[in-house]
Amino acid sequence: MTIASKLNMVHNAFMRTSVTLDEDVYELATLYAKGRGVTLGAAIGELVRRGNEARSRESISPRLKRLPSGLLVARSRGKVITPEMVKKALEEDDD
Repeated sequence: MTIASKLNMVHNAFMRTSVTLDEDVYELATLYAKGRGVTLGAAIGELVRRGNEARSRESISPRLKRLPSGLLVARSRGKVITPEMVKKALEEDDD
C-alpha cells in the first residue's frame, strides 16, 4: 500500500513566511534584488548565505585555520616539535 509518492514525502518546496525588516535592511535587499534581477526573497536568501559563508571562513585565531571539513587545526609555522624535544624540556623544567 502506497500512502504518498517519494516526491511528496520529501519537502523540498520553497517555504513562504513573513519577516519584519528594518527599513535600511529592506531598502538594501530591494536594491540588491533589482540589481540581480531576482525576487526579494531570493535576494535575502543569497545575502544570508553569503554572510554565513564569510563567517564560516573566518578563523577563530590567526594560529588556527578551518579545513573544508570544518575541523579547526593549527596553522603551520615551520617549526616541528618532536616528542624528544618535549621530554627534554620537561626534564630541564624539573631541574
